[in-house]
This record gives sequence, C-alpha cells and structure tokens, in this order.
Amino acid sequence: MIYLLAYLCQAYYGIFTVISLTIAPINSTILPMEFYPLNWYTMIRTLRKEHWFHQDGFSIAVERRDPQEPFGLHTHEFSELVIITGGVGLHVTGQDSWALTSGDVFVIGDTLPHDYRDMNKLRLINILFDLEKLLIDKRDLLSLPGYHALFSLEPAWRQRHKFRSRLHLQPADLNVVSGFIDLLEAELKRRDAGFGFMATAIFMQIIGFLSRCYERSKNPDSRSLLRIANAITYIETNIQKPINLDELAQIAEMSKRSFIRAFHAAVGSSPISYLIQLRVNRAAELLRSTDDSITDIALQAGFSDGNYFTRQFRKALGASPRDYRKFHQLMV
Repeated sequence: MIYLLAYLCQAYYGIFTVISLTIAPINSTILPMEFYPLNWYTMIRTLRKEHWFHQDGFSIAVERRDPQEPFGLHTHEFSELVIITGGVGLHVTGQDSWALTSGDVFVIGDTLPHDYRDMNKLRLINILFDLEKLLIDKRDLLSLPGYHALFSLEPAWRQRHKFRSRLHLQPADLNVVSGFIDLLEAELKRRDAGFGFMATAIFMQIIGFLSRCYERSKNPDSRSLLRIANAITYIETNIQKPINLDELAQIAEMSKRSFIRAFHAAVGSSPISYLIQLRVNRAAELLRSTDDSITDIALQAGFSDGNYFTRQFRKALGASPRDYRKFHQLMV
C-alpha cells in the first residue's frame, strides 16, 4: 500500500519521494534497491542509535563486516569511522561512487546517505560513535592538523576531490589500527568495571594515530587539505592571540583570496567567522565553569574589546554574557 501511495504522490506532484525507515541491525527484511526505479523513487533507511549501541547507552560500538553484504542506501543517527581491511568495492553516496581497496579509511557523518556496491570480498570494520555524547576534552586533539583533515575537511571535500584525499594506510599502519580495534572490541564485549574509560581511551588512540597517519600522507590532494587543516589548527590553538587573514593564508601556503575561498568551501564559514565562533564557545565554557569576571573571560577568549565581545556573544548565543551566566547558575 505504501508503495502505491508513494507512486501516486509522485505522479501527482512530479517530485521524488524519500521515505526514511527505522531498521535494526538484524532480522530486517529489506527489498533490493534495484526493485525501485531510482529516477522516481528512492528509499533511504535511517539506522537508529538504540539499535546499534549497547542498551547502557555507551556511544561507541564496533561492527565487523567480513565480508560486507548488500545493505541498501541508508543514513544513521551517529557517525562511522570506516576501515577497509580487504577486497574491493564501490562506496556510493547519492549519485557519486568511489572505488575502495584495503587500507582506505574515511569518516561518514550522521546525515549522508551511503551504500556499498560491486563488492568482491570487501571486508571492513565500522567504528560507530557519537563524539558529543562521549564528553571527550578535544582541546589537545585539535592541535593535530590530521584530525581536522580526516574528520572534517575530507568528508566536506569528498565530492570535489573525488575521494582522492582519503586516508590510505600502508599495511604496517593498518596492522597497528587493527590491534587497537581488537583491544577496543574486547573492552566493549567484556564491559568490566571501568570499560567506558578504557574504551574511550583506546578510541582516542585510534583517532590520534589515524590523524598522525594523515599528516604523513604524500598524496597531493591530502596535502592540499592539510594546508587548510594547518590554518584551522593554528586558529584552534591560538584563539587568545591576535590573528589576521594574511597570517593564516601564509600558514596555508596560499594567496589570501584562494585561502578564503578554500576555507569557506571546506568549513562553511569565513576564517574570521570561524575564529569568532571559537572565541564565543570558549567564553561560554568559562562563564559556565569559573567565577572570573566577564572582562577577564573576554580577554581569555581572545576579545580585546568588551563591547565587541558582548555584541558577538549575543549574536551567537542570543543572550548577553551576564544573562548567559545567570541562566546556567540557575540550572545547576
């Protein structure tokens, strides 16, 4: 009945119909995508957190696919770190597809529809995670250009670079990551006292190691992303200092015009807007966690002018710094 209704809606309105379905990892009956003509109907399934994470709510899980079976186009309510451990196949996202081979590593966000096709003994490991729920202090991690490149820039530039800027691990590095994943999976299976701390620590080792691997990449497309990542790293680690566009462009080894254009394409905002948002976020954190004066907090966050700080804070968060602090004090 639902398929007939979708067809009638399409015929009447002349638009594509997208239906999002909730599925569980097992015992699900899925019709092959070929059953539906993609020029008029696309079924996208959404994988829900409660079906893939443990019932205790811990937001890391490991899913091995040996081999990867046909699954169908889907999105999920969490992110995935994908490590290809063998075989070949195509990674499909909408109208784009990219060849996969052993050693490829990439990140899938929580809103991107994707699938695997034309698989020949394709083997992979998915690390499912929700970074916000893990409450990880990322400040030191943000000093790694490879982290910005692998987790933010490469996914954003994937279509533009045709997947050429992905991380590709050499066999020795793939073995190191596989060892970390074995330890992570063991902690998640046993769930002994303190497993959350241990599993999070191992997951952070994986992220840190992969970020360093990305920084060592000789791939020209990866190097171009790292130039932007170097600028982002400088911003993240120097928000208290005066920062100007000429300085950032020099760090990125680009002309100022090219840098601004490339930064906006990768991040979705201008370098200055990105810097201001970071400073506002830092100020909000200090307002919640310290009793320092608003003037001192403005300086610690990189704002030299108090009035300018208040205007930017209100613009970003909808309240003055003073009102923001009062609200959070009442919530404690």
